[in-house]
Amino acid sequence: MKISIIIPSYHESHQLRDLVTSLEPFRKAGHEVIVVNGDATDHTVKTIASYVDHIIVSDKGRARQMNAGVQHATGDRYWFLHVDTTLLNPSGAYQSVLYHLNPEQWGRFSIHFDSTHFMFKIIAKMMNVRSKLSGIATGDQGIFVHQQAFQKVQGYTDIALMEDIDLCRKLKQISRPINSHLLIQTSARRWEKHGIIRTVLLMWWLRLRYFFGADPAKLAELYE
Repeated sequence: MKISIIIPSYHESHQLRDLVTSLEPFRKAGHEVIVVNGDATDHTVKTIASYVDHIIVSDKGRARQMNAGVQHATGDRYWFLHVDTTLLNPSGAYQSVLYHLNPEQWGRFSIHFDSTHFMFKIIAKMMNVRSKLSGIATGDQGIFVHQQAFQKVQGYTDIALMEDIDLCRKLKQISRPINSHLLIQTSARRWEKHGIIRTVLLMWWLRLRYFFGADPAKLAELYE
């Protein structure tokens, strides 16, 4: 059993270095780390070459970057992580969850923010509960999936935004997700930069529009 950890990156070398160095226990255990860079002219990602197994260049877009990473993966379990993710306890506990996936299983971890602001505790709780009830996870929650299940749903749909929600919808047709209580920490920087309430309302609005059939490319423009 082998885990392929796939990380899409776009001009985020500082955060990327922190993440890949925390994944060294996985590499020492025989798993692999794959970074997919969304800009062929950005050579800063090469500074982390000694901490990863593959650095791949792809067109920008998380969906296509993660699909490109899968094309080079040799593991039978895929774990998709965002650059601003931090593993609070990168030990065998994570490996045990991923190890015991059967061919039709997938899941996500619980989320925690890297901010002491009380609002982020509420937001994290809401996200984790919503994910458990709906069976839909976001990319920030570290989606993991068995290779066979991923191939069965033909991977990520190449859309500009909401690719994680789309993938979960497809995977739910195969099985309900594993809702791990192990915590993954994500950055609150975007929320703090644009305002917590404003960002919450924006994300709700974008998901609502997506639910009613809005073009993900248009939603991506609003998100940016």
